[in-house]
Amino acid sequence: MAYITLRDVQLAFGGPALLDGANFNLERGERVCLIGRNGEGKSTLLKLIEGSLLPDSGEVSVQNGLTVSMLAQDVPMSSGKVADIVAEGAGEAAAVLKAYHEASDACVLGDMEACDRMGSLQHKLDQLDGWALENKVNTILGKMELDPNADLADLSGGRKRRVLLARALLTQPDVLLLDEPTNHLDVESIEWLEKFLLDQNNLTLLFISHDRSFVDRLATRIVELDRGILRSYEGNYSRYLDLKAQQLEAEEKQNALFEKKLAEEEAWIRQGIKARRTRNEGRVRALKALREESKARRFQQGKVNMGVQEAQRSGKLVFDIEHLSVSYDGQTLIRDFSAIVMRGDRIGLVGDNGVGKTTLIKAILGEVQHEGVVKTGTQLEIAYFDQLRNQLDLEKSVSENVSEGSDFVDVNGQRRHILSYLQDFLFSPERARTPVKALSGGERNRVLLAKLLLKPSNLIVMDEPTNDLDMVTLELLEEMLSEYKGTLLLISHDRAFMDNVVTSTWVFDGKGGIAEYIGGYQDYLIQRPNERVVDQKGDVKKAQAKAEAEKNAAQTNVKKVKLSYKDQRELEQLPAEIEKLENEQAELSDKLADGSWFVTDADAATKASQRLAEIEELLLEKLERWDELEQMSKGS
Repeated sequence: MAYITLRDVQLAFGGPALLDGANFNLERGERVCLIGRNGEGKSTLLKLIEGSLLPDSGEVSVQNGLTVSMLAQDVPMSSGKVADIVAEGAGEAAAVLKAYHEASDACVLGDMEACDRMGSLQHKLDQLDGWALENKVNTILGKMELDPNADLADLSGGRKRRVLLARALLTQPDVLLLDEPTNHLDVESIEWLEKFLLDQNNLTLLFISHDRSFVDRLATRIVELDRGILRSYEGNYSRYLDLKAQQLEAEEKQNALFEKKLAEEEAWIRQGIKARRTRNEGRVRALKALREESKARRFQQGKVNMGVQEAQRSGKLVFDIEHLSVSYDGQTLIRDFSAIVMRGDRIGLVGDNGVGKTTLIKAILGEVQHEGVVKTGTQLEIAYFDQLRNQLDLEKSVSENVSEGSDFVDVNGQRRHILSYLQDFLFSPERARTPVKALSGGERNRVLLAKLLLKPSNLIVMDEPTNDLDMVTLELLEEMLSEYKGTLLLISHDRAFMDNVVTSTWVFDGKGGIAEYIGGYQDYLIQRPNERVVDQKGDVKKAQAKAEAEKNAAQTNVKKVKLSYKDQRELEQLPAEIEKLENEQAELSDKLADGSWFVTDADAATKASQRLAEIEELLLEKLERWDELEQMSKGS
């Protein structure tokens, strides 16, 4: 018998049905991922199974004696002792145990009523097996590497998730429901969560996630909620994509046949009586049924139509970062970081929460104080996607946030009405007039994308853009960024997203150091030092020492190359020469921008245009030479 069964479940909140005759089975030991577009009703379905919501009709049945726990999507901002918050997962037993300890403390102080209460509370604890609760809490906190005495408010997002997961698992549930468990987690925390869940024997999972790597690793089956119907696909996300494509192709053919049949019948009914000869009542009734079916049909939600507005090209050199260091409250977040960012680079930033990824971005952009030098290239126009969505006014409507009060926006030189533009981001005119505070997380991200992409740019900075976005929108954003001709700085915990977008990765070690690797996250895993390798006997220290010895030996074998006086002099002069060329480039670009120079002095303007092309080539040559000399001076 299935653990959980949904039979012909119907549920609506005034609009189209979120569940429209939905059927679903969850078997013991399955790890099922529930996917679907934003707003389709995935979280609502979990609440139905948990029991906090009831369907309008149909049946949601849970096997007798089955325990179900749910890890909600939102991380609480409240404070409290970690051990107490985890103990709350035991329900009544936790409340009685807390009341017993409070009564005990009061009794010691001479409160005779409290002493009397202790007897009845002790009896309740015996019935509920409450005395074992404290031991259970300490056991699970030890397994999850959490401090029982820590305050929840002081923990990172990843640690808070662990606390909530510990509370959900305290009663050893048969079924665990997870709603976007990887949101706001860093990569290391996501990998820990993957391993932890895979290590739980006989735990049945039903989870919602947009993280394709997480889904591929955990899911044994994909269930899609699409227009109120639940469809099952065996296998992982990659397998689902193949099967979904086949299903959509079949649906498209079926729709075409339906539309053809309806058109033929509509044409027949409009013929004159003589042409029809007899009034076929059966055919008339069939046409009425076709019309009703046509009205009731729900088509798949459209895709976001996003496109970036690119500004004029920036200079070849975007940022030259030399010995950058940032400290906060006496703690060094970034130590002696140097790098060169060239036009067209797409760089991903990876590291635990709180190691300084956002701080580094702000330091490079000149928004926080720092030591060292950041030389900024010419003609930069920056579009910034903020993970906290601080650029949105929650009280204003979607359209007011995006257009800043105007009825029209400029999209690649074309004037468009704001409501028309927002339909590209799946906001109906009614939804576009809704205050942002009433939107879901995924919708707010789409508002921010709509606002960001109106701004012409040649440098896009994105801080966790993937949170709450559905998989279809994620893939469209990937495609857009992959084709972007400008420069990208991207902070993301989504490993698949990083692999598909970035050309190099900056990895933070949490101690102020930042290492650069070519390619995305998987490329970094291949290239990184082998300090985490464990030998066959499981001797971690031995393996680490071996890896360190190999690393030192390799460094010893590197032959240092001492630059000649001429090369050293050239290396010192190159930055000033590059800066001079870029200044000339900017000056000529400004003069040629409006085309009037060609009218007043065509020869001079033509020569200036030719000179611009020469500067492009010279800059490239000098930057390559600069890089070559620096590598030689470092002995690599």
